[in-house]
Amino acid sequence: MKTLLLTVICLFTLSVATAQIAQVSSPNDKLKVELLLVQSKPFYTVIYDNKTILEASPLGLTTNEGDFSNNLTFVNAKSGHIDKSYSQAKIKKSQIHYQANTLTCTFVNSNNDSIDITFQVSNNDIAFRYELPAWGNTRACVVEREATGYKFPVQTTTFISEMMSPMNAFARTSPSYETGYTNDEPVGKASGNGDGYVFPGLFRVGDDGWVLLSETGVRSLYCASHLSDGKEEGLYTVEFPNVKQNNGFGSTGAQMALPGVTPWRTITVGSNLTPIVETTIPFDVVDPLYEPSQEYQYGRSTWSWIVWMDGSMNWNDQVTYIDLASELGFEYILIDALWDDNIGYERMKELVAYAKSKNVDVFLWYNSNGGFNDAPQGPHNKMNTSIARKKEMKWLQEIGVKGLKVDFFGGDKQETMRLYEDILSDANDYGLMIVFHGCTLPRGWERMYPNYVGSEAVLASEMLIFSDYARDNEAFFATLHPFIRNAVGSMEFGGVLLNKYLNKGNKVGQERQTTDIFQLATAVLYQNPVQMFALTPNNLTDVPAFEIDFMKEVPTTWDETIYIDGTPGKYAVIARRHGNTWYVAGVNAQETAVKLKLNLPMLANQKVRLYSDDNKLNPTLKEAQVKKDGAVDVIIQPKGGMIIVSN
Repeated sequence: MKTLLLTVICLFTLSVATAQIAQVSSPNDKLKVELLLVQSKPFYTVIYDNKTILEASPLGLTTNEGDFSNNLTFVNAKSGHIDKSYSQAKIKKSQIHYQANTLTCTFVNSNNDSIDITFQVSNNDIAFRYELPAWGNTRACVVEREATGYKFPVQTTTFISEMMSPMNAFARTSPSYETGYTNDEPVGKASGNGDGYVFPGLFRVGDDGWVLLSETGVRSLYCASHLSDGKEEGLYTVEFPNVKQNNGFGSTGAQMALPGVTPWRTITVGSNLTPIVETTIPFDVVDPLYEPSQEYQYGRSTWSWIVWMDGSMNWNDQVTYIDLASELGFEYILIDALWDDNIGYERMKELVAYAKSKNVDVFLWYNSNGGFNDAPQGPHNKMNTSIARKKEMKWLQEIGVKGLKVDFFGGDKQETMRLYEDILSDANDYGLMIVFHGCTLPRGWERMYPNYVGSEAVLASEMLIFSDYARDNEAFFATLHPFIRNAVGSMEFGGVLLNKYLNKGNKVGQERQTTDIFQLATAVLYQNPVQMFALTPNNLTDVPAFEIDFMKEVPTTWDETIYIDGTPGKYAVIARRHGNTWYVAGVNAQETAVKLKLNLPMLANQKVRLYSDDNKLNPTLKEAQVKKDGAVDVIIQPKGGMIIVSN
C-alpha cells in the first residue's frame, strides 16, 4: 500500500507562544494544512503548490459548557487515510472515487475538557470539523459561536454574495440567498447591510490560485452558517444566523447531544478553476441518512407561473401546460402557488389523472410557512407540523403526485434546518421528491436525503421577470454560477426563457437581454436533477424548430462534468456527459464577442452539432468537425451562447 504522505509533527522549538503542532498533506503532497498554537489559541494555514493560500486562520468554538477557542493545550494527533467510492445520480458526476489523508488533533481547555479537530485533505479539497465528546456527566451543550476563520493574503479578491437582511423582501420572507456578487473586488469589503456573505464564496489569491469556501453536512443537528463581513482585512469568520431570522424565533446557536460533531467546513483549492468546477467535496464527506422509499425519477418540467404568473393558476391554463409538457416529452409539470383556491382539492385529483393520461407527472407548490413570515400564497400550514404534513402527503400519494416545491423558508437557524429535514424525511415515506424555493443553500443534501432534488438559493428566473437589474446582469451571473453556487449544490434556476418579452403577451414589457442560444446553453450550464424550464406554449411555433428539438432531448442528470474554459464574470464553458453523449455549453457576459479555441479531447475527430449565434445574434445550428487533436474554434457573441453536442 502506498505510504501515506501525511506527517504528524510535534515541534515546540518555534517559540513558547507559537508552535507548529501538526501537519497533513494531500495524497499528491501539493496541498498542505499546518496546525499551530498561537498564545494557546489554535490556528491553521493552507499551502498549495508551495504558495500560501490561507495565512494563520483561527479555529475553535465556544459552548455554554466551556470555551474551546482559547487557553487550549495540545494533547496529541492521529493520522489516517480514507479511500471511498460511491455512486450518485443527482450531482455533477455519477461515479466518485474520494481519497484523502486525515488528521485529528486533540486539545483540552482550562477545564481539562477535550475537543478534537479533524481534517480530511484530498488533492484539491480540505474538509474539517469539530468533534465533541461527552465531558464527564455532561451529555449536552449549546454551541454559541465559532472562532473558525479564513485569513487570505492581501492580494486576494472576492466573488461573494451578501446575506440578505432578515424579515425583509417579499412578505418578510428573507433571507433566501437571492443577491448578486462582488466582482473581483479586494477582500475586506463590508456587506451593504452588515450581515456578511453567504456560502459558497469564491476567492482569487492573486496569481497563486483560487479558493472556494463552503460547508456541508448541515442538518437538524446544527444551524447553517455564513461568512462575516471581513472587516479585518483578509479575515472572514464563520457567523451564526441573525437572531431576527424567522420572526425572531429559535436560537442562533446549535444545541448538541454529546458526543456530537459539527458540520464540515470545506475549502477547495486550485492553481486554476478546474478543481472549483469539478469538486465533489460537499458529497464526499457525508452519507445517506435514510434509504429511498422508491427509485425516484428525475427529469424536465413545464410550469406556467414563471411567465404567465398568478393569472395562469386555473384549470384551463394548467391543462395547456400539461399538454405542452406532453408535446415536449417532459416528465413533469409544476403546478405553482394558489392551486388550492383556484383549482381546489377535489379537482386536483382529476387534473393529476389528466396529466397521467398524457404521460406527465405532477409537482405541487406549498407554502412552508407557519409563524415566521407573511407570505399569502396557499396552500398554508400544510408543511410546518408533522401531523398536518403527514395527512397532506398521504393524500398526495393517493392521487399520484410525485413531488413538491416548498417555498418561503427565510432562515438558517437550527429550528429551520429541522423543518427542512422533517419535510424531506416525511416526504420520502410517501414517495415524494422535494424541491426547495425561497430557501438556503443545500449543504450535501443530494447525498444525505435520497428524495431531495434541488433548491433555488440563487437570484433565479423569477427575478428576470420582476427586475431590470436581474435582466441586465443575467449573463454576468451566468458566468459565475458554475464556479460558485452550482459548484457546491444543485441549483433549481427555472430557466430557458425563449419569449423575447418575459410575459404572456410576448410583445412588449420585460425585454430579455440574452440570446436564444444563451438560454439553451443554461439548460446544460445549470445543474439540477429536476429542471423546471420556462418554456411557453407559443414557443412551439415562434422559435426555430431546432431549439425545441434541443429542449426535447436535453438531459437533467450527468455522469461527468469538466471545466473547459472561462473566467468568472466574463465567460464560462463547461462540458457535461450523459451516457455516451457530450454537451459543451458556454456563455459570454462581455460587451464584445469572445473567440475561443476549445480543447475537447473527448470529441477528437468527431462531427458534432454546433449551436451558436451569428453576428446579428440570430440562432444557428450547423455541423462542425472537431480536429484530430480535439481542438475546435468557436465564437460566443455578447450575452450569447454556444453549445456543442456529440452525435
